[in-house]
Amino acid sequence: MDVIVVGGGIVGASAAHHLTTQGASTMLVSSSHTGAATPAGTGVIHPWPFPWDTPADWAFKLAAAAHLPRLMAELDEDGHPPGYEVTGALSVDAEGADSGFELMDSLSRREGFQTMGRVERLDPGTPRELFPLLPERDRGVFIEGGARLDGALARHALIEAAQERGLHLRTGQAHLMWEGDRVSGVRVGEEAVRAPVTIVAAGAWSAALLAPTGVQLPLFPVRGQMAHFALPGQRTGSWPGVRFGEHDFHAVAFAPDRISTSGTRRPEAGFTYRATAGELSQLLTTALETMPGLQEATLAQARVGFRPATHDGHQLLGRIEAVPGVVVATGLDSQGLTFGPFQGRVAAQLALDRETGLDLEPFRPDRPTQPA
Repeated sequence: MDVIVVGGGIVGASAAHHLTTQGASTMLVSSSHTGAATPAGTGVIHPWPFPWDTPADWAFKLAAAAHLPRLMAELDEDGHPPGYEVTGALSVDAEGADSGFELMDSLSRREGFQTMGRVERLDPGTPRELFPLLPERDRGVFIEGGARLDGALARHALIEAAQERGLHLRTGQAHLMWEGDRVSGVRVGEEAVRAPVTIVAAGAWSAALLAPTGVQLPLFPVRGQMAHFALPGQRTGSWPGVRFGEHDFHAVAFAPDRISTSGTRRPEAGFTYRATAGELSQLLTTALETMPGLQEATLAQARVGFRPATHDGHQLLGRIEAVPGVVVATGLDSQGLTFGPFQGRVAAQLALDRETGLDLEPFRPDRPTQPA
């Protein structure tokens, strides 16, 4: 085996896909943790950087924005539909602000932002024509390149495509094996599998996987609860995603009649898996305030997921000096579906000792950090 990937979410699936595409003998170990972030994600895709991002984040996000549509198109053309659609995105505001138009418009004109497409200011009432659940008073901004992604479908498509190229898939709890002065592979149940490089992409569980090596990743789980609504009789497949600026809240429409909302944040919950009445009440209150048209909707499902967050807010991506044989790829928090496919690609390049063209020093998994 050339590379072992531990973690069956969007990052690990992408890493396995890119490794097999480059001819590497690869095993993917998926532990199927309860509360995995990928299938619970909202699905909003807005990958472009903002002026306040660091230079390293700026370069990473621009590269990710270019990579994602290419990867999704390749999967689709290969017969593995990933659940990705460019539907456009709205940013709305009921208070009369410009909903970020000046910022988005200026960014769309900069080099590297071609995938953002057209940015248009919308008068009151126009956002509701595009997303009928909104109140008439809302004004906003339309961003042509905004997209949505079904995390479960994308993960399945990546793994299925990789299996066609020889991916070995295992399900179970992986434990790193240490031989000599380096990690030599993993043990899954009674099976020991060796490889020169192991990619740790186990999301919020990555810290526990590395703990026996003495490494304490600056990583912790943030429990999020997301609500899904059904709108019988509505055809929501062409609706754009929506960001509600004054609430820091998102809604994404999926065919045939489903609305997904962004989730709550409970960093103090640890890995306690449960949907609480308080969190659901918070979600429902915000959803109905921002989207009055949901009044007659059916609450179809409440999903719970654990996002992998870091103490300084920056991802963990790279090798660990004290643990040879390991590449870490996690820490994307709530942006896993947006940047996970590209993070997986970069991890694959690192595992194969290929140049990434990126400054990854600020993302070092063993960097010194202070709690926020």
